[in-house]
Amino acid sequence: MGIQTRIISSLNGLFGVYRGLPKPLYTLFTITIVNSMGIFVFPFLTLYLTSRLGMNQTDAGTFLFIISLLYIPGNFIGGKLADRFGRKKTMIAGQVVSAALFIPCGFSAFSALVPALVLASVFFDGITDPARSAMMTDLTTPENRRTAFSLHYLGHNLGFAVGSLIAGFLFEHASSWLFWGNAIAGLLAITILGFTVPETKPTQAQIDATIGSGSTEEAHKGTLLQALMSRPFLILFTILTTWYGFVYAQHRFALPLQAKAFFGTSGAAIYGSMMTLNAALVIFLSTPVMAWTKKWKPINAVALAGFFYMIGFGMIGRSTTLLLMYASTMLWTLGEIVNATNEGAYVANHTPISHRGRFNAILPFIGGLGWMISPPVTGKLIDLTSLGAVWPMIGAIAGISAMLIWVLGKVEDQSLAQKGNLVELGK
Repeated sequence: MGIQTRIISSLNGLFGVYRGLPKPLYTLFTITIVNSMGIFVFPFLTLYLTSRLGMNQTDAGTFLFIISLLYIPGNFIGGKLADRFGRKKTMIAGQVVSAALFIPCGFSAFSALVPALVLASVFFDGITDPARSAMMTDLTTPENRRTAFSLHYLGHNLGFAVGSLIAGFLFEHASSWLFWGNAIAGLLAITILGFTVPETKPTQAQIDATIGSGSTEEAHKGTLLQALMSRPFLILFTILTTWYGFVYAQHRFALPLQAKAFFGTSGAAIYGSMMTLNAALVIFLSTPVMAWTKKWKPINAVALAGFFYMIGFGMIGRSTTLLLMYASTMLWTLGEIVNATNEGAYVANHTPISHRGRFNAILPFIGGLGWMISPPVTGKLIDLTSLGAVWPMIGAIAGISAMLIWVLGKVEDQSLAQKGNLVELGK
């Protein structure tokens, strides 16, 4: 009994960090699990296109690239709609259409239309994302945002871990249910939101009340471009974290190649085990890592993430043993967790209340550029030099970016202190 009591007490202490959040955030946590558990299509889309629809690998790769491009206009439209008409209305409209478009994909009569229907679904899913992020920001304050974002991150990974197992079974035995299951999960999640979560878009009175407050979330009366230019620290932060995306993308591109180079025919299985370790660490360490960094400023924690990336990815070229490969995976996964639970909080804390939807469209686009260009750039480097040349470069990029983010935080602190002194002098 004593052991059970200690275990329960430890769990309460661990997950107690998530107590005290607004009730809608716990509903969004549940919705996130449902949504992520139902992500059946995209993990197996390449295999479906090639083995079921007969696409060659080049065409399948081009199709996936088009998918990434279609997200962009969807995001921009969704951000504008979320700020104008509300988060909830935009989410419901976007996700209902996105999910419904998967339903005909499961019927053989529509197999020729599957690529077009998937592309249309992606576009409407892109509309949903900025509204979802804006709603998270609306429901939180600078004091509890990291906790809320960590809970959301945990929910996504819990759902995705379970969903991937289900999707693997469905692909082999009932591939139509990849689409139908994805649709059901999306419709169920948005139904829960529709009946339980209120509209969170700030009223005009709430927006006007922030003007002249000096808050980093103060409303801006100008255009989107003017609002962005009024947040120079946020723009610089986003540009620097873009390089984190460049670095992190290598866990899907150069890392499997390196595993094969080191371990031959066992490389694929070893790479798979590294991804399993990554997923397990994300699920089990998200909460303690969030609790550990809770009192840190978000920008300092993001800088720390870069140093984990620097060591974890930088050592891969010399990790010729399985133990070292697992050690590197643990280090860069720690970087992933620290970054995921702090980057979003910093962005939210510096986004004007009047432009939350639009900022949550444009900033992820800027930040995602590093991820997009990373495979072709490093692929060219490998062709010109060797696979081993990737890791010192990646480690250096991560380390330099981390240092610059830390310096940016110090400069921002000085700027805020000077503004505070000017306010005092003006009284």
